[in-house]
Amino acid sequence: MTNVQRGLAEMLGTFWLVFGGCGSAVLAAGIPDLGIAYAGVALAFGLTVLTMAYSIGHISGCHLNPAVTIGLWAGGRFAARDIPLYVIAQVVGAVIAAVVLYSVASGAAGFTGGLASNGFGAHSPHGYSLVAGATIEVVLTFFFLLIIMGSTDSRAPAGFAPIAIGLGLTLIHLISIPVTNTSVNPARSTGPALLEGGIAFQQLWLFWVAPIVGGVLGGAVYKLLGAEAAKRPPIEGAALPAE
Repeated sequence: MTNVQRGLAEMLGTFWLVFGGCGSAVLAAGIPDLGIAYAGVALAFGLTVLTMAYSIGHISGCHLNPAVTIGLWAGGRFAARDIPLYVIAQVVGAVIAAVVLYSVASGAAGFTGGLASNGFGAHSPHGYSLVAGATIEVVLTFFFLLIIMGSTDSRAPAGFAPIAIGLGLTLIHLISIPVTNTSVNPARSTGPALLEGGIAFQQLWLFWVAPIVGGVLGGAVYKLLGAEAAKRPPIEGAALPAE
């Protein structure tokens, strides 16, 4: 694949993640008696990644997330020279998605301008502190990278990685929407924050720093954890060969 093809795939995939995930939160979560609530938003984010993984995984790898791209580099799965291409494409896709979502959401009476941005303190859905927000973003991005690298390992069952990754992202949202509105993805945070401005933009730094730290740690740990050994442990009674 050419760089143009890979970059376009990442841009379109990240658009789908932000428009589908944040769109579900803005357009469908708060409807009295009929809204999808936190669980529905969590599922929507997971479904965006699952569907795109099957659609563009063979083109770009379907990162859709600067923390994933940098984490895969830390895990030895991605070339450093390609990081700028992917990160720029992801951020552009996220910003375009936020613009389109704003144009739809602003068509409703009473729209206040919120686009499901991430935050802590006064901007946290339930008032969680900076320390709490940073901790959960690092921890959950760390485990997201473990899920991604493990499920896409050549030794893992083939064809199931998108399901594991999509469900993993769903679980991550179920855990952390009340804390930070769930980022684990700097591009996802950037699109809404740029359009909302104010406190969402002022707090955006955390949602670059914490996910990238978690992603690098996750990639590095899986590289150590998942490295091929000279001998594998016995499974179901199979003995190691004699010395």
